[in-house]
Amino acid sequence: MNDFEFLYNPPRKDWAKLCARPVNEQEDLSVLCKNVFDEVKANQDKALLGFTERFDGVKLGSIYATDLELSRAAALVDPQLVLAINQAYSNIYKFHKAQKPESVEVETTPGVVCRQEYRPIERVGLYIPGGSASLFSTLLMLAIPAKLAGSNEIILTTPPLKDGSIPPAVAYVAQLCGISQVLKLGGVQAIAALALGTEQTKPVYKIAGPGNQYVMAAKDYAVQLGIAIDLPAGPSEVLVIADASANPKFIAADLLSQAEHGPDSQVIFLTTSEDLLERTFEALKELLVGLNRKDIIKESLKSARFIYFNTLQECFKFSNAYAPEHLILALDQADNYSSLVLNAGSVFLGHLTPESAGDYASGTNHTLPTKGYARSYGGVCVVTFLKKVTFQMISQQGLDLLAPTIETMAKAEGLEAHALAATLRKTRGGKL
Repeated sequence: MNDFEFLYNPPRKDWAKLCARPVNEQEDLSVLCKNVFDEVKANQDKALLGFTERFDGVKLGSIYATDLELSRAAALVDPQLVLAINQAYSNIYKFHKAQKPESVEVETTPGVVCRQEYRPIERVGLYIPGGSASLFSTLLMLAIPAKLAGSNEIILTTPPLKDGSIPPAVAYVAQLCGISQVLKLGGVQAIAALALGTEQTKPVYKIAGPGNQYVMAAKDYAVQLGIAIDLPAGPSEVLVIADASANPKFIAADLLSQAEHGPDSQVIFLTTSEDLLERTFEALKELLVGLNRKDIIKESLKSARFIYFNTLQECFKFSNAYAPEHLILALDQADNYSSLVLNAGSVFLGHLTPESAGDYASGTNHTLPTKGYARSYGGVCVVTFLKKVTFQMISQQGLDLLAPTIETMAKAEGLEAHALAATLRKTRGGKL
């Protein structure tokens, strides 16, 4: 691993360049997505089986995982992992249950009552990535809030293993969360199946879950067909802000944990301590030696940023400009600085709060906005699977008070029928 270039108080004019995410040469995937979606629409399950063999090298007899298949796969999970998953489930459930919003009712004018209530998105699709690692933890992060929201049809899709089976931990979590519709599909064809439906499933109303560039392109394509998605999500990223009180090995481990997600992941380290900058880099080299994904990490670290600022205020300004998916505040009394955080997906406070806690088991959600979208998006939560519905009810007194306002505004916009609808109801002038 080559030495990094340490940056010292970079001027504001350079921040946009420093905040840019790594860019891989990517083909235009819109044509691929259109071709896959069109083929799936025309030939349904036959097309899905064909694409799975073509793209994943797996020849399936059926894209549907049976209850027996799920039970057998779930039984293969190591008992220690079962205990860990159950603990994570409990914490995630507790935190997300507390997020359920309450209805709001307000009398805006005497006799005019407005109410807002929440309704579940009835049919949702959850995409769980496979590839180099089967992210069963992501299923916890998606299925639990969807269930708490009241979504009554949840379709899970995940790439099959090379033998055509479902990854055991994914099967266990699916059963734990009460999901019975499981499709053995990955990539663009999986999103097409969720958006268009299959021979045994209906199209979903919303698709949630992260994925690679092909999955994200497919989700964008599904939006054009009227299917909602959770949020824009790309390669993982972390930004650490630390002062002299921080432990360099803790920071190095956090940076490495993000870098191992993939070669296009990004890590940024900001500090007010020049000594910590050097010591953290040395810790990175030391800890990297024993990791099994070191080749991926080394590729990811090529785009790492190590930056010294004179003040924590400058660190926070840079962080807000970058808008990280994960933000770690390795500071004494870190919670005192939380008000300075404007743009971040999830924040980890203090020296004893690793980012991996949020990835797995603290209770917060790890499906978060990346690529700067934390400026305008939050992470997945119960509300992701809810929609707001407003109600209004007006009495005669309320209508008499409100009608002049309605009439005046409608006539000013040239919409006379709008005005008439209120006029006819005034003091029951138009009563039957």
